[in-house]
Amino acid sequence: MTLEATIAFLDRDFPQMHAGGRSYHLEAVGPLSARMRLDGHERHLRPGGTVSGPAMMALADYALYAAILANLGPVALAVTTNLAFNFLRRPGPGTLVAECRLFKLGRRLAVGEVAIRSLGSEDIVCHATGTYSIPPER
Repeated sequence: MTLEATIAFLDRDFPQMHAGGRSYHLEAVGPLSARMRLDGHERHLRPGGTVSGPAMMALADYALYAAILANLGPVALAVTTNLAFNFLRRPGPGTLVAECRLFKLGRRLAVGEVAIRSLGSEDIVCHATGTYSIPPER
C-alpha cells in the first residue's frame, strides 16, 4: 500500500488512535519499513516530565502494524502476539520518531523491531521487538 492508502486505512479502521486529537503521524512506508511520529502532548507525559512508557509502547505497536499493512495490504485482523521493550534512556517531553523494520513477513507471522528516538537526536530512547499473527486468507 502507498503511504496515503495506509494512512486512509488506519484513519478509517482505527479512529480511536486519534481520540483527544491527532498525535500519531505515519510519515513514511517502504519495503519492510515504516516511520511514525508521536507529537507528545501533556496526556503522554508521566510525573517528572518524560514521555510515558505506555505512549512509547503504543507508538512502537502502531508503527509495526503500519509497516505490516503497507507491505501486505489492508489486513485489519492482523494482531499483536508479542511485544518486548527496552527503555534505554529518558526522553524529555516532545516529539518522538519511531523507525520500524520488519525482519520477517510471512503468510502467518510478521516479526520486526522499532527504534524510538527524540526528534533531532541519534540516541535511541526505546527499542522494541514485536511479532504479529497474520490471519489466514478466507
